[in-house]
Amino acid sequence: MDMRSLANYAVMLFPCTEVALLVFRRSRESSSAKQDRSSLLVLWLTIGTSVGLAIWLQWHPAAVFPWPASMTAAIALCILVGGMVVRWVAILSLGRMFTVDVAIQADHVLVQKGLYKFVRHPSYSGLLLEFAGLAVYFGTWVSMIVIVVPVTCAMLYRIRWEEVALRKTFGAQYAEYAAHTKSLIPGVV
Repeated sequence: MDMRSLANYAVMLFPCTEVALLVFRRSRESSSAKQDRSSLLVLWLTIGTSVGLAIWLQWHPAAVFPWPASMTAAIALCILVGGMVVRWVAILSLGRMFTVDVAIQADHVLVQKGLYKFVRHPSYSGLLLEFAGLAVYFGTWVSMIVIVVPVTCAMLYRIRWEEVALRKTFGAQYAEYAAHTKSLIPGVV
């Protein structure tokens, strides 16, 4: 199987996993305090618009990457699969506390081990890598811009509300955790 075929499968798997999370990992109204502030809606609308625009723009090859398509597929595959691994390791680390909406469970625990030892939001780090891989898959610099920039902005909006909820719930414990960990990229942001 060639790189392009593998990249095609990864690109098809990516939205399937995200829709499955959306369907199966919502918080239950009775057991959690939702504090989403419509950030999930903002994120999904931004994703739909950005990816739709990238799909449309891929047919305008003015900004095509200057290397062979096989290399583009290999790079996209590595970034996309790497992002999936990071995202799913983070989700599995949180276990039942992971929900797609910003919600604090009645017996919520602040996880600070595994990937959470290095960044506060590794599932979002993985998701951003997945979108970067998808942008590379489309093969143009324009797709990198129209996917990565708006999705990152929407994700930062979502992180803002998630951090408000976590600070409200965990107070000084979360403040101390935030003081020694970055939000998305270890040692950077």
